[in-house]
Amino acid sequence: MDAVSVMVSDGIAFSRTVVGLVTRPYETYRRIVTHGKAGELVFIGVLLSVYFSLASLVKVAAFRPFLLTQHFLLLAMGVVSGTFISTCCIVIAGRMLKMSVSFERIFLAWSYTLIPTVLWFFATSLLFVLLPPPRTTSVAGMAFSLLFLVFSATLLWWKVTLSYLTLRFGLKADFGKGLIVALVSAPVLSAWSYFMYKAGIFKVPFL
Repeated sequence: MDAVSVMVSDGIAFSRTVVGLVTRPYETYRRIVTHGKAGELVFIGVLLSVYFSLASLVKVAAFRPFLLTQHFLLLAMGVVSGTFISTCCIVIAGRMLKMSVSFERIFLAWSYTLIPTVLWFFATSLLFVLLPPPRTTSVAGMAFSLLFLVFSATLLWWKVTLSYLTLRFGLKADFGKGLIVALVSAPVLSAWSYFMYKAGIFKVPFL
C-alpha cells in the first residue's frame, strides 16, 4: 500500500473514530486500544495545528510572522509535553499496580481525549472574536452565558468519560484501579498546569 493510500485509510479511520467518540464511545475506545493506528495521530495533529494558528492570530492580533510563529510553537510544545507527561504518568502508575501497559497504546488513546479539549478552546477563541468581553448583563447576555456553561459542562463530561475509557481499556483497569492511577497522576499534572499558567502559555490546562 503506497503512502497516499495509507494516509487516506488513516484519515477514514480517524473520521469514523471521532464520530464514534460521540455516538459509541465505549465500543470506539475498545477499537482504539486494540486496532488504532499511529497514523491517526497525524490528523489529531492537524486539528490541533488549526487551533494553534487561530489562537495565535487572536493572541497576537496583528500579522507579525515572528510573534505568530513563536506563539504557535509555544502552544504546540505545551500540548505535546502535556500529552507526553499524561501518558508517562498513566504508564508509570499502571506498572506500579503490576498492569500490562503499552506506552504507544496509551499515548494514542489519550491523544483522542484532546478532541473535546480542542473543541472547547476553539469555541472560546471564536467567541472572543465574535463577542469580545465585557459582555452585557441583559437577558440575551445572561442566556448566552448559560448556554456556554451548559456547552462547557457537556464537553467536560465528555472529556472525563474519554479519560476514564483510556484507563479502562488502555490499562484494562476496573474503576478502583483507574481511580488510583488518576490520583497518582494528579499532582504531576497539577504541577505541569501551574507551570503552563505561570509561563503564560495556557490559563486553562490543555489536557
